[in-house]
Amino acid sequence: MKRIISLGLCIMLAACGGSVPPPPRNLNDACAIKSERPRWHKDLLSVERRWGVPEHVLLATIYQESKFVGQARTPLSFALGVIPMGRDSSAYGYAQAIDSTWEWYRRETGNRRAKRDNFRDAVDFMGWYMNESNERLAISKADTRSQYLAYHDGHTGYARRSYQRKAWLLRISSEVAARAEMYQEQLKTCRR
Repeated sequence: MKRIISLGLCIMLAACGGSVPPPPRNLNDACAIKSERPRWHKDLLSVERRWGVPEHVLLATIYQESKFVGQARTPLSFALGVIPMGRDSSAYGYAQAIDSTWEWYRRETGNRRAKRDNFRDAVDFMGWYMNESNERLAISKADTRSQYLAYHDGHTGYARRSYQRKAWLLRISSEVAARAEMYQEQLKTCRR
C-alpha cells in the first residue's frame, strides 16, 4: 500500500513539475502581458540587451507564431480527411522553431539545454536569429516586417525574395508589423 501511495505521489509531482503556463489572458495588451507575466518581461528585456532586438518586435512575432502557447505545434495533416499523416513541419514552442534551426542556435550559443517550450529560451532564440538576420541580410533589428519575412522564410528564402510570391505572407508580415507598433505604443505607457 505504501508503494502505491508513493508511486501516486511521484506521478502527481511529475505531472506538476514541467508544466508550461497557459497564454496570458489579454494578448492585445502588452501592459497586461507584462503585468501577468513579469518574468517574461524580464526575459524580453534581457534579450533586447543581449541581441539588440526590441521587445515589441519579439512580442509581435511570438503572437503570430504561437499566440504565446508554449507547446504549440503545426497542425496534423490527414489523408482522406481521417488518417493522420504527421505534421507539415517540426516547428514547436513559443518561437515555432524547426528542429534544424533550433540545433543551429544551441550549437552557436552553447545553450545546449535550451527548450523550445521555455519562454526564456524561445525569446533568446528569436533574438539570436534576428541578430543573424541583421548580420547576414542587413535587416534592421527594428524592422518588424522584414525581420518576420526572414524569420518565416529563412535567410536563404529571404535573400531569394521567395516571400514576393506569397501574397498571404506579405499580408501577415504587415499585420505583425502593425501589432509591433501597437505593442510599442502600449509599452511606452506602462514602463514604470
